[in-house]
Amino acid sequence: MAGLYFEEFSVGQEFHHPLSRTVTEMDNTMFSLLTMNPQPLHLDAHFAAQTEWGERLFNSMYTLGILVGMTVYDTTLGTTVANLGMTDVRFPKPVFHGDTLKAHTKVVSLRDSKSRPEVGLVEFEHWATNQKDETVAVCRRTAMMRRKPAA
Repeated sequence: MAGLYFEEFSVGQEFHHPLSRTVTEMDNTMFSLLTMNPQPLHLDAHFAAQTEWGERLFNSMYTLGILVGMTVYDTTLGTTVANLGMTDVRFPKPVFHGDTLKAHTKVVSLRDSKSRPEVGLVEFEHWATNQKDETVAVCRRTAMMRRKPAA
């Protein structure tokens, strides 16, 4: 698996993930409908045109999902036991149809599990940037990570 084990992370370590994703109108509409979110800022072009943004906004929950998803291959693919939570979720700039997102990760902290010696806890800070290198999403995520198997 491409993911790293607990012992392979270090505080301050950064990843600038190579995958990028251009978000589309279809992505936005389908995600909003699938999650039963009727917000006209996401779905109604006429409504959104009359707002300060002048166009529809990409659903921020989907932005968050894409952000975390783009980090998996380089960090946690096959080595995560569970996500334990997310905090400090922010969206400093809006995302629009046609924006291209890139993900970045910094390891904030590492700690041993008190109840499970075969795992450790890694706190990540993830952030997404658009094609203008503006930060559009930020979150902290704590993951329960497997330790390296005994040789």
